[in-house]
Amino acid sequence: MTTVATPEQEIPFVPSKRPPRPPRGWKPPRGVSVPSSRKRKGPGRPPRLPVPPRPKREAAPGSAVIATALLALAGLCVWALLQLFVLGGVAEARSQADLRDQLRLSLSAQTAPLGGLIDPGAPVALLEIPTLGLEQVVVEGTASGDTMAGPGHVRSSPLPGQPGVSQILGRSGTYGGPFRSIETLRAGDGIRVTTGQGVFVYRVDRVRRAGDPLPVPLASGTSRLTLVTAEPDGVLGALRPTQTVYVDATLQGDTVGAPSGRPAAVPAAERPMAADTSALPVLVLAVQALLATVVCIGLARRWVPSRVAWVLGVPVLLVFLWLTSELAFRLLPNIA
Repeated sequence: MTTVATPEQEIPFVPSKRPPRPPRGWKPPRGVSVPSSRKRKGPGRPPRLPVPPRPKREAAPGSAVIATALLALAGLCVWALLQLFVLGGVAEARSQADLRDQLRLSLSAQTAPLGGLIDPGAPVALLEIPTLGLEQVVVEGTASGDTMAGPGHVRSSPLPGQPGVSQILGRSGTYGGPFRSIETLRAGDGIRVTTGQGVFVYRVDRVRRAGDPLPVPLASGTSRLTLVTAEPDGVLGALRPTQTVYVDATLQGDTVGAPSGRPAAVPAAERPMAADTSALPVLVLAVQALLATVVCIGLARRWVPSRVAWVLGVPVLLVFLWLTSELAFRLLPNIA
């Protein structure tokens, strides 16, 4: 016998707590969010508390100016060392190339200077020391500006090959340092000098320092060549050397005639270890032009983009910076 349940006896429908899983590939309509069915493992992460903002540190008054000044000073020091030991050597090599061409033309045309009054900076001889692999054009004059281009001939002394003591000064560390190794020469080493009067060969007698006994006086009609440079103590010691090195060499062969009219003495700025203070007035003007260029670049940034201002101003700035530093380096010893 079958029993039929009455409405009062029907079992109520209890919906499942877990909704049915949608079919694979089904995506909810746009704008409708579907709760995730994944259960989190462990307790929920507590909410992160807001971090209070850090108080801004107020810069001390004038700190920006001090920092800018220190950066500018550091940049100038780096530029000075770069020009003395790197860019100065490049400039000296360029000057030597031009001087070599001038000397070759004057020798071929037989117009090379033989004596008398010679303009400072003019090429007068070609100096070669095979032992050191040295080949330099010698210019007339020994001021700091002259020895930046190469070794300088003392204007009050005769030219190489002529009777008497001919003196040539050269730098030891800065602007190429052509005489940096002459203290390593030994007795008997050869030195060849070419002038408008021919080729002359000298033999080294000895290397001496300031305070050592002087060489014996020359006999009549003979010639001696003396190379002079500084002996620095360390790399930066080349900026202010205190020791002077001399290399004495005697001519092998006969001398040639010397035209009259040589100066009896040279100014103090052309003596060994001397500085050229005559560059100070021009140096002041160059510094003013450099500062004016910096101010103009700063003002130009207010009306044009900074990139345009720097592109237009940096070439002019480098020109005045090079001129200023070169004039300032004339205050250093002429054989440093």
